Amino acid sequence: MRAGTRRLGIPSYLVLGLLGLFALGPLVLFAFNSLQTRSELASKPFGPPTSLHWENFGTAWREANMAAGLQNSAIVVLGTVAGVCVISGLAAYALARMNLPHTGGIVLYLVVGGALPTQMFLVPLFLLWARLDLDDSLFGLIVVYWALFAPFATLLLRSFLLTLPPEYEEAARLDGASEFCILTRVILPVAAPGFLTVALVTGLSAYNEFLFAVTFIQDADTMPVSTALFSFQRGFSQDYTLLSAAGLIMLLPMVVLFLCLQRRFIHGIAASGLGGA
Repeated sequence: MRAGTRRLGIPSYLVLGLLGLFALGPLVLFAFNSLQTRSELASKPFGPPTSLHWENFGTAWREANMAAGLQNSAIVVLGTVAGVCVISGLAAYALARMNLPHTGGIVLYLVVGGALPTQMFLVPLFLLWARLDLDDSLFGLIVVYWALFAPFATLLLRSFLLTLPPEYEEAARLDGASEFCILTRVILPVAAPGFLTVALVTGLSAYNEFLFAVTFIQDADTMPVSTALFSFQRGFSQDYTLLSAAGLIMLLPMVVLFLCLQRRFIHGIAASGLGGA
């Protein structure tokens, strides 16, 4: 049995190794390009650098205004995560526990609304935001992200809450606890993995989102890092070493965050029932 298990395990590890190489290969080339000179990159675009030019990161940091971009992205991500967790948490609790009428129709509405292409709402939403003086504003972009990411977060949290036993909530109701007290004192501690999954998915989506950010934000000092990198690319379209360095700076925070929280993320997805059966 052990020998058979080992024989079956070797091809699996080989396949996983090839998939890992396929996923990490472009990132390694990305890092190589960011540490080369322009002439070296032109002579061997797929090879490692002969000498490490760390000054590319300093130049890209200054020229691309990465400090302001990362700060704006941090504000957008934190505001989006906080708002989506509150909105989707309240909506998911109501759909999962309060026996509302037409719950199936509401869930269907969330599924259909989340499946619609976001480009359909871009022009009318921009005109509305311009009238409300919310364009070129981080708060206006955060509100857009609330509406954009809340449907999926609500469905994920509802699926997670449906897996929790209701006995604790019933005991709290017998003790006279209100629904809000049950949500904050009973549900939230138990549903922490689900909320962490929602926070991570929403944060990654808000950090990487480009279409609404480039449409609603035009001021260079207010741009998130994704649009700051795009603006830098238009100005330095021929210097791929600096573009690679700036892209690597943008990539590293989310990679580190995901690596630190990947186990909790996978556990939350599996517990919610959205990871496949």
